[in-house]
Amino acid sequence: MLDDRARLLLKALVERYIADGQPVGSRTLSRASGLELSPATIRNVMSDLEELGLIVSPHTSAGRIPTARGYRLFVDTMLTTQRDQLSGGGIAAPRLAPDQPQKVISNAAHMLSSLSHFVGVVMAPRRTSVFRHIEFLRLSEKRFLVIIVSPDGDVQNRVIFTEADYTQSQLIEASNFLNSHYAGMAIEEVRERLQNEVEALRGEIATLMQAAVQVSSEAIESRDEVVVSGERNLLAVSDFSSDMGNLRKLFDLFEQKAQLMRLLDVSSRAEGVRIYIGGESQVIPYQELSVVTAPYEVDGQVVGTLGVIGPMRMPYEKMIQIVDITSKLVSTALSHSK
Repeated sequence: MLDDRARLLLKALVERYIADGQPVGSRTLSRASGLELSPATIRNVMSDLEELGLIVSPHTSAGRIPTARGYRLFVDTMLTTQRDQLSGGGIAAPRLAPDQPQKVISNAAHMLSSLSHFVGVVMAPRRTSVFRHIEFLRLSEKRFLVIIVSPDGDVQNRVIFTEADYTQSQLIEASNFLNSHYAGMAIEEVRERLQNEVEALRGEIATLMQAAVQVSSEAIESRDEVVVSGERNLLAVSDFSSDMGNLRKLFDLFEQKAQLMRLLDVSSRAEGVRIYIGGESQVIPYQELSVVTAPYEVDGQVVGTLGVIGPMRMPYEKMIQIVDITSKLVSTALSHSK
């Protein structure tokens, strides 16, 4: 669609605008591109790019800025070499130590945010309602801590209050019964079977176990499906900070998370790094936003997605590297934490 000269000028214009945030004039573009072209020739090429919908001239300036379509062409055809060289990316990312999966996910969201200076999002691995181990710890009279360990090693703690008090030997008896008879079953199935078998159990122990199963179900269901970090970074982005109405919409997006879940779920079915520019995802309908995502795996199986959300004017090459590296770190940490 474009000859080499037009491609080089578009690339230079996008890179200059990403760096400076100011409309790019023909004189600046001449210096940035390194081409020895007359101002008239550059203006003619820019006019052609504008007709193609790749750049636009703001009302207040004689310079040009990229459109979403211009960014898309730039990302799809001008970053190929850099994307093929991610292994030497030059991003100093800290190592994610194998740990509880929820901690790995939380740390990854924070890492994405701190490296990108935008918003980091991670879709947690799909929840399982199965438990591997349950323990009880007496905190005080009629007040107990239930410790629930999932098959992937995630630990959830919940406090329960009971009408009766229990001795430590009763707590051990209850946890032993649950672990020996129900470990590996879904919480819903455990609850159903407990109701059917309650007559065979000592009444006070059955009541304790039913309370434990209830809080276990609540604990598993309350795990965040999308972890978001760095929303406040957007306050420092001039593209957003000048419009408080738009900024409020963005914070609502991060608060509700439903649209983020749909976007990340779609991205998890794609291979490698995906880039959504200026609302083209049709899931996050904000023209000012771009999203860079990548799936992550556990033992070779895709289990979730992570990414960076920021302004359309973001340094895409750097974001691609950050997202790609973080997805690999998360995959390694979660695979080793099992």
